[in-house]
Amino acid sequence: MSKNNLVDKIKEGVSVQEMEDFVRKYTVEVFTVLAIFIGAISSIYDFFTGPGLTIFFTALGTIVSVIFPVSSGRKLKRFYSLVLKQDKTTEIIIGCVKIVIALFIPFAYFGLLGLLAGTSYHYYIRHSQIIEENAMHHSSGGSRRGEEHE
Repeated sequence: MSKNNLVDKIKEGVSVQEMEDFVRKYTVEVFTVLAIFIGAISSIYDFFTGPGLTIFFTALGTIVSVIFPVSSGRKLKRFYSLVLKQDKTTEIIIGCVKIVIALFIPFAYFGLLGLLAGTSYHYYIRHSQIIEENAMHHSSGGSRRGEEHE
């Protein structure tokens, strides 16, 4: 979609049908965004727990998954593959549960997000290292980093 089409679409507005189609297609993502938003507000304004616990559990989740990336990644994949295999009604129920958890115990929800962040961090750092090593290997005619050419 070009920039002009996007601007025209914003000016025209979005129909109810387009919104329903979007939510139907991206149910998990919509509920995740809502849960993050509601959890952040709940934490900031001390509805049930303060921002200190939320920050601590986010950091703790990130640290755990950076230290134990394989087991964390495996458990997260298992959890999300189970969630994504559900029918729409169950996805909506799970989404509502995520929102309730984010509202009442946001530190638990943000701890899960920390696990996701740490796993993602590890994956992208490792991926970049592999690409860099491959590029160095190909550009130097087969030698590895740290090896001298004679």
